[in-house]
Amino acid sequence: MSSLRLIQGGRAAEGLPGLLIEGAAEVATLAGGLRRGSAQGDAAVLTGPPTSAGAAADGAPVIACWEGRILAVGPGAELTRTLEAGGYPLSRFARLDAAGGTVTPGLVDAHTHLLFAGSREGELVLRQQGAGYLEILEAGGGILSTVAATRAATAEALEEHGRRWLGEMLAHGTTTIEAKSGYGLDLPTELRLLDVAHRLGQAGPIDVLPTWLGAHAVPIEYRARPDGAEAYIRHCIEEQLPGVAAQGRARFADVFCEAGVFTPDQSRRVLEAAARLGLQPRLHADEIAPSGGAELAAEIGALSADHLAAPSPAGLDALARAAEGERPVVATLLPATTWFLMHDDFAPARTMIERDIPVALATDFNPGTSPTTSLPHVMTVACLELKMTPSEALAAVTINAAHALGRGDEIGSIEAGKAADLVIWRVPTHRQLPYWPAADLVRVVVKGGRVVLERTPA
Repeated sequence: MSSLRLIQGGRAAEGLPGLLIEGAAEVATLAGGLRRGSAQGDAAVLTGPPTSAGAAADGAPVIACWEGRILAVGPGAELTRTLEAGGYPLSRFARLDAAGGTVTPGLVDAHTHLLFAGSREGELVLRQQGAGYLEILEAGGGILSTVAATRAATAEALEEHGRRWLGEMLAHGTTTIEAKSGYGLDLPTELRLLDVAHRLGQAGPIDVLPTWLGAHAVPIEYRARPDGAEAYIRHCIEEQLPGVAAQGRARFADVFCEAGVFTPDQSRRVLEAAARLGLQPRLHADEIAPSGGAELAAEIGALSADHLAAPSPAGLDALARAAEGERPVVATLLPATTWFLMHDDFAPARTMIERDIPVALATDFNPGTSPTTSLPHVMTVACLELKMTPSEALAAVTINAAHALGRGDEIGSIEAGKAADLVIWRVPTHRQLPYWPAADLVRVVVKGGRVVLERTPA
């Protein structure tokens, strides 16, 4: 038996500036940038002679971290000689034994709805009885149910909630997330959600990147109006966005572009207004039906188009053309949502990969349609339902997810100069990460060169 221990502030042995991770059977570096096409499955793996716990063979890969950054990665004896020759004495490095496990970059969850109040377990039974997503929403459930509970929640309650679920994410190897608002649908609550997300990120250890999703649904107070959706879009543009920009917490803006929610034209207007205020565009696109979301994401140069369970042929063409340019739109797929909704049609990941569209995966953590915090679980669903390989899935939750957040130069791979965000897994190869559904495989999490979570004997 063992337990996971959160280390507040992180641990660096005796205040040393360096950290050496030794004794790994495999290091999946994901070095080399955004993955697409046949390269989606290249995990850039380093391996060495078999090792036992407490022993590091000369040829086994070693990761050297210095003051929170990756300094170097390579064969042990060669790397340590290079360190000393470069003025980095080994006495200044703490040592961490990977004990024959696998080391990967810290996982990146590029689509979450972290903060909310209440829960919606009753919808599971409604779906079992045949109710559809939009049908539940129109009846005042779904997002609108969560909005009512969230508007009534205090900042303190939301922060406590966020800490709980961030702890769950960390235990599954996640070190960076995107966190959407969107459960307020009014300016005061949206600002509260964005501020709490920002403060949680400041407290760490997980980095939290806030996204404004005011255009998540038409709120109840607008639904009786004949022009309800259009009136609410004007409210988002004229009132919410200026307030959000003035607050300065949100990095991104997102819209739920979907038949029965917001049209491509309405979504474009919101995202263009947001871009003028310095917020980078993201998009909920084509989750339930072909709605023009993929086409719009390509047209406006969104960082990512998310969901994409039902893109049109024209939408796939648009994403493929964007992938040929300098700023490809990352297709961030959310297969746990499709699975939990009991839908049969999953995102066409294989087609996207064959057409060189970069694919990321994310949890879509939320209280109604994807109540999971585990990216390894999402990898399992992606392998089983999207027919992605384990290596493709790992790239999708590391380097490609980092690019979906505009942070591909900072996180998502184990390369010199990048943040030392790392996970040591209790399996000898990354190909086993999705192979053991629901297993607790994390042994150690390193964030910014400091051990922030470790599995200890019970």
